[in-house]
Amino acid sequence: MKYLLWSLIGILSLLSSCTGEKKVDDKKTKDTKDGNIILEIPNVVEDSIYHFVEKQVAFGPRVPGSKAHAACAKWLESKFKNYGAKVMLQKFKADFHFGGSAEATNIIAAINPEKSKRIMLCAHWDSRYVADKDKTRKDEAILGADDGGSGVAVLLEVARLLQKYPIDLGVDIILFDVEDQGNEKTTNSWCLGSQYWVKNLHQNNYRAKYGILLDMVGSKGARFVKENTSMAFAPTTMNKVWTLARELGYSNYFVDEESEGVIDDHYFINTMLSGSIPTIDIINRPKNSRFGTYWHTHNDNMSIIDKKTLGVTGNVVTTVLYNESVGAF
Repeated sequence: MKYLLWSLIGILSLLSSCTGEKKVDDKKTKDTKDGNIILEIPNVVEDSIYHFVEKQVAFGPRVPGSKAHAACAKWLESKFKNYGAKVMLQKFKADFHFGGSAEATNIIAAINPEKSKRIMLCAHWDSRYVADKDKTRKDEAILGADDGGSGVAVLLEVARLLQKYPIDLGVDIILFDVEDQGNEKTTNSWCLGSQYWVKNLHQNNYRAKYGILLDMVGSKGARFVKENTSMAFAPTTMNKVWTLARELGYSNYFVDEESEGVIDDHYFINTMLSGSIPTIDIINRPKNSRFGTYWHTHNDNMSIIDKKTLGVTGNVVTTVLYNESVGAF
């Protein structure tokens, strides 16, 4: 992940917080707009999401071309299949800016593939090939517990819940590869997986009502603000998500404040598809550092992952989906 996109700057508790002790079948309820339906929304299980982060980190750095990367891909494919999703592996050759290439894989899990109304959820699953922001071992790959691992873990938990508590909505979970192998001098060196995907959509004329990208959503004290690229292309979805988060009692995480745009997978989805799938980015933007002091360092490990933050992110995304399924979002 990425760097600030300065050229886009000018563009455009009702419920208690979840804890690691929540049961799988804990639910929250909400009246829909017409008041005639009580919507039951399952809570995520923080321990479950945390375990999914741990499992990815245990493989080691997931750099394309490595054994850890290949092993993690197989595990992710099997997990989504176990949760009843129709899984497609979109393989492509990634040419790195630093030379060389590797086989890469976008992992696409379709839930309720027969449904015409669809929402896209995405994250990147690779981890960075160097610790370029660290003071030592700068040439070694990082574990990427938060930068990559956390977003993937939340989406695995969403898939698990959707199998247990089905909804009348199509959901496509896309894990993009080769997001984090770029350099700050070349915009197109980032997000190779999403760039490939928009040029080679996994389904002819694929469309989703909107997309939600998760990136670095699991650290202690995370602060999610309204990132400028998201506000430029998907302001309605962005504002609705932040309003919902506030209603859930999460306004200390989802802060009603705008920030500079960043180069992330949503940037290429929005610009290359001309906004036809308006996609927002939920991403940690601390007050006193760019993306967190651990960003692109070896400190991006399990020590900075917080179960509460994972649960907050997961509950917001899950609540969006269940509300969308009955037209209440």
